[in-house]
Amino acid sequence: MKLLIIRHADPDYAIDSLTEKGWREAEYLSEHLANVPIDHVYVSPLGRAKDTAGLTLGKIGKTAVEKEWLREFDKLIDRPDVTTKKMIVWDWLPQDWTAEERFFSRNHWFENERLARAEVEKEYRWVTENLDQLLASHGYVREGEIYRAVRPNTETVALFCHFGVQCVMLSHLLHFSPMLLWHDLMAPPSSVTTLTTEERREGTAHFRLNGFGDISHLTMHGEPPAFAGRFCECWMNKEERHD
Repeated sequence: MKLLIIRHADPDYAIDSLTEKGWREAEYLSEHLANVPIDHVYVSPLGRAKDTAGLTLGKIGKTAVEKEWLREFDKLIDRPDVTTKKMIVWDWLPQDWTAEERFFSRNHWFENERLARAEVEKEYRWVTENLDQLLASHGYVREGEIYRAVRPNTETVALFCHFGVQCVMLSHLLHFSPMLLWHDLMAPPSSVTTLTTEERREGTAHFRLNGFGDISHLTMHGEPPAFAGRFCECWMNKEERHD
């Protein structure tokens, strides 16, 4: 079984859709995915994800099933250095979150007092439990840290969603603390991340990442990746996002 986790194209958050650049990205993505044998498509209920998926669906002649749990993982916390408003959980300053040893542990990251107050673990469990239900419906049942292949297959399942929730799913499938993925990885808008099952012993499957944040569909058209979700490469770059 193959999973394609696809981040929406360059967003216009004000209208929950895509920018002019985002629509170009979504078109190039759809041209690429039209050549991929996709069997099932699931999509976030948010407009920017549905708009991104729409162009691909039109080309492959399929409809998508909307899943509420694929929406952006938008839990807000009291960030240590910000007192005037709540912040998204993955926007901590590196010098702050890396000082907390528990954040590096997949079994203890949620014990941080700020995350506990915001019930981040509860939201995390809601997403991962629904992911496991989806995988079970396609033949792979979670048992501890692996999956029982009750109906092994080579189908391809596409999930059109968002960066934050993508990291939650990857942390569950790959056994990492989500804090590491939220802060140390960046999947550009319209990028494709691929995981494939490996069944090295009959009936026992494991998901393996074999492609992260692929934007070759943009590169071949000379389209640079969008900056959404990133921070300034250098402090002197005042035109780039600092916080």
